[in-house]
Formats: sequence, C-alpha cells, structure tokens
Amino acid sequence: MAAEPVTNRSFVDAVAHLLGPRGFTRDPELVQPWLTDWRGRYTGAALGLASPRDTQEVSQLVKLCAAHGVPIVAQGGNSGMSGGATPDTSGGALLLSLRRMDSIRALDAEGREVVCEAGVILQKLHETAEAARLRFPLTLGGKGSATVGGLVSTNAGGTQVLRHGTMRAQVLGLEAVLADGRVFDSLTPLKKDNRGFDLKQMLIGSEGTLGIVTAANLRLLPETGGRLVIWAGLGSIVDARRLLLLAQCEASDQLEGFEVIPAHSLAAVLDHLPDARAPLQGTHAWHALIELVAEVGEEEGLQMLAERLLAGALERGLIEDATLAASESQAEAFWRLRDSIAPAERAIGPAMQHDVSVPVARMADFVEAAIPEVEARFAGTTAIAFGHLGDGNVHFHVLAPPGSVRGEWERDQGKAVSTFVHDLVTRWGGSISAEHGIGQVKLDELERLGDPVALAMMRAVKRALDPDGILNPGKLVRVAPVGDSP
Repeated sequence: MAAEPVTNRSFVDAVAHLLGPRGFTRDPELVQPWLTDWRGRYTGAALGLASPRDTQEVSQLVKLCAAHGVPIVAQGGNSGMSGGATPDTSGGALLLSLRRMDSIRALDAEGREVVCEAGVILQKLHETAEAARLRFPLTLGGKGSATVGGLVSTNAGGTQVLRHGTMRAQVLGLEAVLADGRVFDSLTPLKKDNRGFDLKQMLIGSEGTLGIVTAANLRLLPETGGRLVIWAGLGSIVDARRLLLLAQCEASDQLEGFEVIPAHSLAAVLDHLPDARAPLQGTHAWHALIELVAEVGEEEGLQMLAERLLAGALERGLIEDATLAASESQAEAFWRLRDSIAPAERAIGPAMQHDVSVPVARMADFVEAAIPEVEARFAGTTAIAFGHLGDGNVHFHVLAPPGSVRGEWERDQGKAVSTFVHDLVTRWGGSISAEHGIGQVKLDELERLGDPVALAMMRAVKRALDPDGILNPGKLVRVAPVGDSP
C-alpha cells in the first residue's frame, strides 16, 4: 500500500494491537473481495478490514476511530443492492466486518424470541429456530449470505412481508454501538414502554449511519404444520391483483406469500438454470406464486383451501392454468425460480434496477402504465416488473438494448432511465426505495424527490448522533459534520 500519514500509521497500529491478527488485516487479497458491492457498481478502498469478535471490541474500535477521525463502513454479508456497505475511493475509511460476531446468544422457546449477534447468517437463524420447532418469519433469496445486522440496518423485506411485515416488525430489542463508542442496550423486550422515543426503531433502517448494530432480539413464531405452494398462469397483472384479493378473502392469515413473475423473467431463469423446468405448459403473460400455510394439526385443510381458491379463480376468469406443488422439493423448485430472477437477469446484460413501491391498490395499474411509457421513452429497452405484489413493492427493472456495454450504458442512458422511473413512481404517490435502502445508489434521488421536512429531520438526527460524520458517510442522507459550512 502507498505511504500514509503518521496519524494513519498510529491509528493502524492501535487497531492492530486492539484486535490482533485475526481481527485486523491489510492484506489486499483478503480485503479486496469486500470492497465491491454485490451488483458490481461501486469499488472503494479502505485502510484495512476490521473484524471484532464482540460488542466490547466494536465499542473500543469505534472510540479509536472517533479519536482519529477515521470513517467507518460497517458490513454484513455484502449482499446489499444499493451500495450501502461499500467505502469510497479515498482509502481513508475503515471497513468493519461483523461476520465474526455470529453467535446465537440465547433462545427462549416459550417466549418465542432469540438474541442473535449481528453476523449471524439468516440461513443459520432459520435452522436454529427450526431445531426448537419455531420459525423466523422473514426470508429472501440471499438467506445464505445476508446477516442479521444487515437485515436490521436496511429494514429488509423479503417474500413474507404480506403476512408478517418487514424486519422492523421482527425486532423486539436491539444492541448497537454509537458514533462515540457508547453501547446502546435495548435488548430486553417490553410489550409496553412509554419512556419517550422508541430509539431502536430509529436505528432500524438507518443503514449504519446512526449506529452499528451488534445484536438483536428477534421474535419467533410457531412452526407451521404444512405449506402448499401454487403456481398460476395469468393473462395480466390486473388479473393477478384480483387473484390476490380473492386469495386474501379465501385464505386470510393462511396466505403467506404472493409473488408475481412476468413471462420475460421466467424465460430468463429457465435459460440461466440448466436443470430448471417451467411449472406450466404453454405460455402466459404473467405468473403468480402463492404460498398457503397451516398451523400444526390443521394441515389437512390446506388442499381443500387451495382447490377452493383455484376453483373460484377459474370461475372468475382470473387464471389460465395452475398447478399445486406435489412435494416439498417441488415447492422449493418453484421458489427457486422466483429467487433466481436477479442473477438470471444480470447474466443477460446491463440493466437499471429499481426497488419501488406504490399504494397496494394501485400497483397493478402502475405496472401496466409504466412499462410501455418507459419502453417508448428509451428505444430498445425492455422493462419488467416482478416481486411482492401483495405489499405494493415490485422490482422494476429496465434492461438495456441488446449489444449495450456493461458499465457504459448504466453511466450514460441508465441514469436518465432511473430519473424517469423515479419521477413516475413519485407521481403515483410511491417510494423510490421499498426494501433495499438508499445507500449511495439513490442518495441524490432522495435529495431530489424526498420531502424537505422529512430530510431536514433526518439530517438533524444524523448530526445529533454522529456530529463528526464518521458512520458510513455518503450513504442515505448527505450531511456536513457539525462545525462545517453546509
């Protein structure tokens, strides 16, 4: 590495002494893989990679950073979609990995809660809960790499939000290290607590800009007695919206998930996965993936519920064809098709990905109106929408014209595409970020389109909790450190 100022050398020496060789490295081969975001849009540089083993070491490390004025970029599984865990190119920031902090501190089966450290992988959390005949009601395609700390910091959503809500609804308590190294300990859950602001909720979704999440107390639910997964072919997304309403009426709380997939996305996945098969014969403009669940002892009613739902849908002309997963492995295969859309699309070529939401009742109409409008405005592009129709959140992606060069197209026309899409979403009363956060991808767009009052409140909170601006600078909200000119 290049020569650095004496102040940086003294800081590096202090971190090395604090964390030891297992907890701190500057080896380029070890650091480099964590300097680029999952989508490959941003590559930064760092003074080194710190991997503390517990909350106390995080606290001491942050105090060192505060004393030396060194920015900190906290990182979980590095599977975020908005560049929120990637440092800038200056090389002056410390990359803080929470992956060593991967312990399940406690599990209370009777109380249905679990205390996890920030580095616990979502898949491990699922397996731990299942071993206690419980379940954690949030899942997503990246469950093999996403960490609890990252899920909390970005208020992750996933495929079960329709019934259970986002990560915000799963957090009973929180532990975090603040910008001055103090530890905020609110792990003990209370059903009622009127002692002022709910401070843990302020940290959830703050993307590491207000504090570094080190542990969380999460709610668990009883295991399900069984599930039944339906794959249906439809003629339009408007029919999918009507099918959703029918499913909510027929199934009520047994409706666990409702995803929509256009024909283009399914075809891309079938090309991408060599062993994948289409669930239905024939072609359909849209597909719906529906999951129904039953409590223990009520499994026998699932088949009847699914048949009643499909019979009602056929009678109303909402579906063209449908099939029920005949086994758990087939159910997993259906979900694998849904979870593989993002990597399959990435293999096609450049694209601008938009994680947007509009009011649930308007989402189908928005998709029908927005797709032709975008494609007419940007010749040769293909616009697709897929995802969580039931909670008003779709991933609205615009694929570049064939032959476009990855990197060049995104920098040139891609920016104009995103501006246009975000303007559309705003006109429809929606949000430019439904579940992936702002990070650095949408920082400028939030400032352009966000409510000025809300932005002013966010900046005030940031200045109050991180006056020197050392926590994940350049992400979520742009704020000058206290004492600097605005």
